[in-house]
Amino acid sequence: MNENNPAYQMSLKSREFLNTKDKEGWLGMWAEDGIIEDPIGPTALDPDGKGHSTPAAREAFYDRNIANADIEYIIHQTYTSHLECANIVTLNVLMNIGGKKYSQRVDGVFCYACNEQGKLTALRGYWEFDEGAATLKEVDAA
Repeated sequence: MNENNPAYQMSLKSREFLNTKDKEGWLGMWAEDGIIEDPIGPTALDPDGKGHSTPAAREAFYDRNIANADIEYIIHQTYTSHLECANIVTLNVLMNIGGKKYSQRVDGVFCYACNEQGKLTALRGYWEFDEGAATLKEVDAA
């Protein structure tokens, strides 16, 4: 793995911005036409399965899926090539839904692509929505 790969570096920045709740930093990583497919295909998170590919759509994705959650992003393995990388990841998510706290675990492969200017052009999550949903459980608010 090339640790200087721009997409790998952006994946690390993304993880940092998730942890620090830096919405502007996270949104600033994206190319104008960058697309988020997390997960890929039609799900409750993206009923049309076309991804989130405008600045407004990416901001709405952040507000719905990141702002109300604490996300532990564990990278197990990374493969890099040119301006792209694939991270084998576990996400441990703690979120608020309707005033209650829930946890969820997502195991998957998250692929990042950058343009020549170092901006993200794609984030594609390979994970099964139903498998992630099956791990959702209410946790004590303590």
